[in-house]
Formats: sequence, C-alpha cells, structure tokens
Amino acid sequence: MAYEEGLAQSEKAYHQLTEVSSLFAKAVKEDFFWTWQWWFGLALFIVPWIVWFLFREKNSTGRLLLGGLLSVILSLTIDLAALSLGLWSYPMTIIPLAPFLFLPYHYSLAPVGVMFALQIKPKMNPLLKGAIFSALAAFGAMKFFDAIGFYDPKHWSSFYDFIIFLILYFTAYWVTNMESFSKLDKGPS
Repeated sequence: MAYEEGLAQSEKAYHQLTEVSSLFAKAVKEDFFWTWQWWFGLALFIVPWIVWFLFREKNSTGRLLLGGLLSVILSLTIDLAALSLGLWSYPMTIIPLAPFLFLPYHYSLAPVGVMFALQIKPKMNPLLKGAIFSALAAFGAMKFFDAIGFYDPKHWSSFYDFIIFLILYFTAYWVTNMESFSKLDKGPS
C-alpha cells in the first residue's frame, strides 16, 4: 500500500512542478521579456562564448571544452540540488522553458569562466589560480548577481560558493590535464 501512496504523492508533486514552471513562464512572458535585465541575461548566454571562441587557446580547444562540459554538468547538478533544498534561488528567469535548467550560470558563465581560468597562465600554481578564480566568482560575480536581482543567496554564505567554484575549477583542471588523450584512430597502445 505504501508504494501506491508514493506513486500518488509523486504524481501530485509533478502536477505542482508543472504549475510552478507555468508561473515562471508567465513571469518571463509578461514581466521580464524585453526588459534590460532580460536582454542582459540573454547576453550572458551568448557573449561569453563569443569572447571565449575569439580568445581561446586554439591548440587546447578540445581539452578546454571537456573541462567546460564537466563544469556545466557539475554546476547544473549542484544548482538543482540546492534549488530543491531551498538553499538559494534565481528570481530572474530568461527562458520560459524549464526555468531551473536554462540559466546562463550553467551553460555560459561557469564553463567559460573555468575555461579562461585554465588557459590563462597555465604554469601558475593551480592552488593559487583556483583560489583567485573562486574568490572572483564567489565574492565578486555572485555578489553582483545578488545586487541586480538575478540571484538570491537566502542564508547561503559566499564562502560556500567559494568552495563550489573551487570544486568546479579543480575538477576541470584535473580532466584537462589528463595524459591519457590520444586520437581514437591510433588504436590501443
């Protein structure tokens, strides 16, 4: 009997989630669309990628993109967990479809920021570089997004954001520095 009750609760929760998504879509369409905040949010999706494409380390594009992809996956996973626990929120929604998924932080700012941090001064001490990147992101960028209403940290400490950005950076650093990359057509060694 408990299993059936669980299924009924899950269905009720999905219905409520659909209603919440509809409310976000309505807010985007009726209140956010065409405002300077909406245009700024849209630019945050596009401009970082253009800048990265122009100034990337071309010989390391594949490695950097792998680190960026890992940053997307991790930042999205962490955000979805934190959002579901109510630790923080993103009041400003840019795209009305799946408002928790399509945010510029996940698909543009985090991966491009990490990729730039990885390619700038590659010989620099990774601990120092990771700390600088994380401090700029947590104590600079996140404070800025809080000030303009794109991010609501609730009671979340910026120090925890620092740790999250440090994890993003070092995970991408690790994967981009793996020595096991070779072309697939060369076959096993």
